[in-house]
Amino acid sequence: MDEKRDELRRYVVTPLATNCYAYVSAGECLVIDPGGSGEQVAGHLGDVCVVCVAATHGHGDHVGGVAALVSATGAPFAIHAADAALAARAGQMSEVGRSYDDDAPAPDRTLSEGDVIAVGTATFTVMETPGHTPGGIVLVGGGSAEGVAFVGDTLFPGSHGRTDLSGGDEPTIMASLARMADEIAPETALLCGHGPATTMARELTQNPFLR
Repeated sequence: MDEKRDELRRYVVTPLATNCYAYVSAGECLVIDPGGSGEQVAGHLGDVCVVCVAATHGHGDHVGGVAALVSATGAPFAIHAADAALAARAGQMSEVGRSYDDDAPAPDRTLSEGDVIAVGTATFTVMETPGHTPGGIVLVGGGSAEGVAFVGDTLFPGSHGRTDLSGGDEPTIMASLARMADEIAPETALLCGHGPATTMARELTQNPFLR
C-alpha cells in the first residue's frame, strides 16, 4: 500500500468482531465485508466516494450491513455468484442460531476469477478461494494497493476458516491455501476477516496448513 496516497480504515462490527475494511485511494473508497452497522460505517465515510461494497463471502457476519451501507451511499454491491443466495439470508437465523442486521440485496456485480475492482489509483484482483464457502474470494491489491490482500475467512494467523458449515469443504480450502501460498507474494499483508492481520511470509513459516 502506498501510504502517501492511500488509507486503510478498519471497523470492527457484529458480535463475532468481524473486520469491515474501507480502502481509500484518491478520494474513492472500496468497502469490504460490512457485516453489520452499515449505517454507522457510512457515517464514517462522508469524506470519500464509496465506489463499491464487496464481500469476500456470503456469511451473515460479513454481509449483514450491506443493505444499509448501499442505501446510504448508493454504491454497488459485489460478491461471487456462488455466495449471493447465502448473503440474501443474512438477516435470517443461520444454522448456528445467529442472524445479522439485514439480508444482503441482490448483487449489482458478480465477481469471478481475474475480475478487477478499481478504486482511485488502486486495483484489487479477484482470486477464487472456495472452501470456507463455495464463493469465497481473496482481493489481491495492485497499483497503489500493491502488497495488500483481503483474505476474508479463508486464512487466519496459523489457521484457516472453518469448513464444518453448509458449503464448507476441507480439501477445497486446503487447495485454496496452497494456491495462495504459490501466487501471493511473501511480503503481502493479509487482512483477515476477524482478528489481527498477518503476512504471507509469516504464514509460510508458521501456518501448518500452508506447509
